This record gives sequence, C-alpha cells and structure tokens, in this order.
Amino acid sequence: MKKSIDTKLALYPTPVTIVGAMNGDKPTWTLVAHIGIIGHDRILVSLAEPHFINRLIKESGRLSISLVTEEMLAEVDIAGSLSGAKGDKSELFEYEMGEGGTPVIKAANLTLECSVADIYKTPNFESFICTIDNTYVEESCLNDKGKPDYTAIKPVLFEFPNYQYLRTGDVIGKCLSFKNKTE
Repeated sequence: MKKSIDTKLALYPTPVTIVGAMNGDKPTWTLVAHIGIIGHDRILVSLAEPHFINRLIKESGRLSISLVTEEMLAEVDIAGSLSGAKGDKSELFEYEMGEGGTPVIKAANLTLECSVADIYKTPNFESFICTIDNTYVEESCLNDKGKPDYTAIKPVLFEFPNYQYLRTGDVIGKCLSFKNKTE
C-alpha cells in the first residue's frame, strides 16, 4: 500500500550538471541538478534567483551545461557551495572556449553550448529556456553510430529528497522493446 508523503518534490533522479558562463574574461561555474528537457529543441535550467551566475547568463544570453562524472565531484561541490559573488571559481576546471563563446570543461565527457530563448519565473527561481547551439562529446564516449554512449559518459545523478548523488546503472534494454513481453 502506498503512503501519502504530502506534496514532496520527488521526480528524481536528475543529471548533475555544471553550468558555466563568462564573467568578463573569466568563467564562473555553478552546480545545477534542476534541469530538464522540454521539447526536442529546448532544455530548461532552473536556478535559484539570487545566484550570481544568473545575471551573467541574462547579460550574455549564453551558457554551457556539462554533465558531471564522479571524478569531477570535489570541484563540483565547491562550484555549488561557493558563490561567484564571494569567490573566484574560474580555476576550478580546465576549460576551452566553445564555438559559441561559452566555457567548455575539458574533463566533462559531454557539454552543451546554449542560448537563452526565454526566462520563466516562479517564486524564488528563474528557469532559463535554452536552445542548444553546440553539443561536444569526448570521442571515446561516442558509439559506433556517432551518438553519445551514456554507459561511457557515466553521468552522476542527483536526488533531492535525500540530497545525495547516484551512479548511473546498466542498460536494461532498448526503449519500447518491452511492450510485447509477458510474464
């Protein structure tokens, strides 16, 4: 029997990401796990309104979004706990500039370069609706068809109810391959 746990936000896990934006000639970074797909051509990045990086994203209209691996977690936690208004986070990650002028983390196996199409405000949050301008994938993380191989990318997941990171698991089958199986 299921038990009601009130109106808890429990639609998890979500991928852990690092959002990057330029602060003058230096990058700044923040940890974001409230991220989603809202169409085949749009993604959503939800940030608490007071975040320092929000202003930079609004000014430039651009940001990078990198999937996080376990090896990046120490720097990721710093990026998520130190405000860009109070400290310089530019040296947390080695990076190169993407074609669209956003910082692309070298250690990240997958990074999206995005442009802001719209901003949707809710109490205390700004959700950036973004178009994807470029997708960068480490070559060793592409399958034989040139598509991202998430078993090689190994993105870290986040779940909010218990505030913890999770590993991605094994492939259990192709999407829609179970519809004709019976027990």
